[in-house]
Parts: sequence; C-alpha cells; structure tokens
Amino acid sequence: MTYLVTGATGGFGGLALQFLKELVPQEEIYALVRSEEKGAALKEAGFHVRIGDYSDLDSMKEALTGIDRLLFVSGGTDNRQAEHTNVVKAAQEAGVSYIAYTSYAEATRSTTALAADHIFTEKLIGESGIAHTFLRNNWYLENELLLIGEALKTGKFVYAAGEGKTGWALRREYAEVAAHALAGKDFPEILELSGAPITYEALGAALKEATGKDLEIVATDDQGFVQHLVAGGLPQPVAEIFLTFQQDIRDNQLAVYSDDFEKALGKPLVSRVDGLKELLQ
Repeated sequence: MTYLVTGATGGFGGLALQFLKELVPQEEIYALVRSEEKGAALKEAGFHVRIGDYSDLDSMKEALTGIDRLLFVSGGTDNRQAEHTNVVKAAQEAGVSYIAYTSYAEATRSTTALAADHIFTEKLIGESGIAHTFLRNNWYLENELLLIGEALKTGKFVYAAGEGKTGWALRREYAEVAAHALAGKDFPEILELSGAPITYEALGAALKEATGKDLEIVATDDQGFVQHLVAGGLPQPVAEIFLTFQQDIRDNQLAVYSDDFEKALGKPLVSRVDGLKELLQ
C-alpha cells in the first residue's frame, strides 16, 4: 500500500505525516512538495518525495502514479476550483483508490463564501467514483493567535462575533484524524470534525485561565474590531479579512454540534484552556 500526503511542507500536512508514520511503514509514505529544494528536509527525514503542483495537471498525474491512498489538503489560492479539478482528474487517471479531503464544517449547508470551493470539490470527488472521506474541519484554535497576541499586548480580548459559536480544536488534532483516515481506519464518507461550540466570550475566559492574566473581554461592532486590529499595526485590508471571519462566526457558520471528532480520535479533545497553553508555550 502507498500513501501520499499533499501540502507536506505546510503545517497541516507536516503534522499528518508525523502521525501517519506511526500508523503505517514509513517506506510506504510519499510527500507532495513543489520542488526538490522544498522536499529536502522531508527526504532527509526518511519520506519519499514527489514533485507536483495543483496548478499543473501533468505534474499531478506523475506525482500520483502508483499511489493507492491520498490525503488531499485543500489549496489556498484564488484559483482553487481549477486546481482541485486537476488533483481529482490526476487521481482518477493514476488509479488512486481513496481520497481523504480536508473540507469545511457542514460544507453543504454553509452559506459562507469560504465553503464554496469545498462544496465544489466534494461534488467533484463524489462524482469521480473514488472512495473518500470528507474531513469537514471546523476552526483551528491557531486561527485565533492574532487576536490572542493583541489581547496579551493590550490587555483586551476584542471580538465582533456576538454570540456566535465555534467548534475550535488544535490543528494537530485535525491532522491526527486525517492520518487515521489515510491509514485506512473505517470512517464514514463525512466526518464533521468540531469541538463543542463555544462563544468568543467563553474563549476569552479560557485565555484568562490559561495565561493567568486579568484580560478585559470586549464585545465590539465591526468598525471597532477593525480599528482595534489596525491600531495594533495590522494593515486595514488584512483586518477586514479577519472581520469576515467574525461575521461568519456571528452567523453561526461554525456552530456545529457533532461527536464525530472524539469518536474518530478515540479520545477526548484537548480542553480549550490546555490547548491555549500549548499554543502559547
């Protein structure tokens, strides 16, 4: 059996590789990178390296030749639908037998723009005839490091998501499930990977407990949120991107209630307090 992890030099793919080598023989694991140079450290660590780029169909066909099971980490470009089409086409032509794809929380019911490419890709994979698992990942706790950093700097944990809830968990916990899926654990076609949803106010309380700091938890409006980030040195356009995440959460796009995550891991998720402590070490 052969296994390939895409995005292998990224945070998620790199973690998935480390979990995977504990589950299957390392000599059967392949890592997809964009160049020999980028793959040098992985090759030195004992992984096979394949060169490929989602935007280049031929390179993906070559990279997936001889691969049985694929962890398809979603791309991060503005041309994601075309690139994902290349990956799925290449997988079909190469005879890949299984795809685990990192999707978005409750993708098919979601109305956020963030879900559109994932809905497209899930449909593409479903129509390909390749066996699959859609790993519908909720929000990484790491996604809040900017707000957390500002809180620790200013003494104020500022958010604009109202009473909206999010199923935060650590990136490594999502990656561990992905590795188990790739290794062949008997998972359903869809896994809703969400922790128990909580509000930003509750997250702020967890941050206070994790750090021992007497932080002020501040619920603000959209303008106040952007102004707070800009005052901290973030460019206005970037602050406005973070605002869109707050708006989605305010609309409960990530308020997913599911026990799939803990069932898939076979153990409880790390608590938010312990997760924050881990991130801030």
